[in-house]
Amino acid sequence: MILQSRYTGDVARSRRAFRAFTQRFSLSVLYFNLVLLGATVGYRAIEGWGWMDCAYMAVTTATSVGFSEVHPLSTAGRVFTMIVLAFSLVGLGFLWAMVTAFLVELDLADYFRRRSMQNRIDHLSGHYIVCGAGRVGRVIFGEMTAAGQTVVLVDRNHERIEQMRERFPNILTVEGDATLDHILQIAGITRARGLAAALASDADNLFVCLTARSLNADLEIACRANDGESIPKMAQAGARHVVSPNVTGGVRMAASLLRPSVVSFLDASTSTSEFELRLEELPVPSASHLVGKTLAQARIPQETGLIVLALRSHAGGESVFNPGGDAKLCAGDVMIVLGQEAQIDRLRGFAGV
Repeated sequence: MILQSRYTGDVARSRRAFRAFTQRFSLSVLYFNLVLLGATVGYRAIEGWGWMDCAYMAVTTATSVGFSEVHPLSTAGRVFTMIVLAFSLVGLGFLWAMVTAFLVELDLADYFRRRSMQNRIDHLSGHYIVCGAGRVGRVIFGEMTAAGQTVVLVDRNHERIEQMRERFPNILTVEGDATLDHILQIAGITRARGLAAALASDADNLFVCLTARSLNADLEIACRANDGESIPKMAQAGARHVVSPNVTGGVRMAASLLRPSVVSFLDASTSTSEFELRLEELPVPSASHLVGKTLAQARIPQETGLIVLALRSHAGGESVFNPGGDAKLCAGDVMIVLGQEAQIDRLRGFAGV
């Protein structure tokens, strides 16, 4: 069954509420016009006043404003006034009930909150999308937001979305099926920098990859694969990075037993903890003064204090570990560096990133 997003459903429900309110309001206006017309004609027939006096008396009576009588009323006129008041009170009661039902059905506070959040998403560019608010998706979201990135979380489970909203009040969410084109478009897929497919089902993650790649050819896609046989299929579907939690968890557990100090160092330097050193990747902009220079000429360790661990070529996509001083920097190359946060920021300014 195709699941519509909560946002799309809310918009449709709001439109239905506005349409129903408009119809009911039109009926209410028609009802009051008929009461006013009948009262005006009635006062004319009973009291014999001028049309303006009759219309004025009809309006003051039907609206219950409490003004004095235009002219002294006869007994028949007073009985007729009570009848007009009864009909007008019925109309007012219907009007208040209609407004109350409209407010309850529309839920204005929640509606405007979602509209405000959608407007924020519509103005995003270069953001990341995390599909799935399960255990893996929550970790991905937490790590990326802690790194200062703007993330839109997509999940069709309302309870998970609400739980994440309690932890992150300013979270950007889209509630719906991430395998559907229009859900990813609501999340700004065409303007996004990257997407993480972290749904529970490999089939769903595979479909997310296909959908996302068809909507954004330049998107960086990382995909979760529970079954090792799904890894090549996801790569063919457009995922540039496929991660199997089972395989990765097993490798890490083995490494923790065999090389505990190395694993502790890597965990501390790649996580969001307050460890002194961090591993970071920095691209070389085309306008940077480093383009065309060798690492020896760039003097990155001397200028920033960082260690260049690896250099990935933009042209061939090959990575050179521990590059020598004669390695030339080209536009689009990616440097893998190790150092403190302040040193990394210094390199960003030094390279013009």
